[in-house]
Amino acid sequence: MSDTPMYHDGSRRLQDRFDSRRIADRLEQVTVHTAFTGKDRELIERSPMFFLATADAEGRPDCSYKGGVPGFVRVIDERTLAWPDYDGNGMFRSLGNLLVNPRVGLLFVDFEHPRRVRVNGLASIDERDPLLAGCPGAQLIVRVTAERVFPNCPRYIHRWRLIEPSPYAPRPDHEPPVPDWKHDPAFRDALPRGRREGEGA
Repeated sequence: MSDTPMYHDGSRRLQDRFDSRRIADRLEQVTVHTAFTGKDRELIERSPMFFLATADAEGRPDCSYKGGVPGFVRVIDERTLAWPDYDGNGMFRSLGNLLVNPRVGLLFVDFEHPRRVRVNGLASIDERDPLLAGCPGAQLIVRVTAERVFPNCPRYIHRWRLIEPSPYAPRPDHEPPVPDWKHDPAFRDALPRGRREGEGA
């Protein structure tokens, strides 16, 4: 587990203001873990999306949505998960951040059976990751070594249901369409070579 305390002075001040220090400490003692449980793995590996929090070298935060077909995030071992990074808008805000600050936070939410799990840890990218070969449409693989894994109270999770996966989500035997914005003249001539005029996604 990380040597960094679970709660800092800001957390403690508010816990004391609302008399929640005892329950916060108990939740840390009872629910926080460093190895993925079977329930963690099950939720993570059937999730079609998650939220990724990163920060740059100066600590300025960024949050992004990562989506794919269920199973696109894999729990590799008791401390490691991985996901493919697909072609996007080319800004590389999240992955650029983790190159200069590997600390990340991931939030997985089950909207059908309200439950959520957070994963805090250290991320890395390897352009030669062996998982790339099994991930159609992936540019890179991101791995996260978990430092803390813990659930959150699900009471405010709205009940939603996945109607259908995005047609843009890469998967075996499927060629994603080119998104409309890549046909826009304002962007088309700036796309990476080989991806102009509808040449790939």
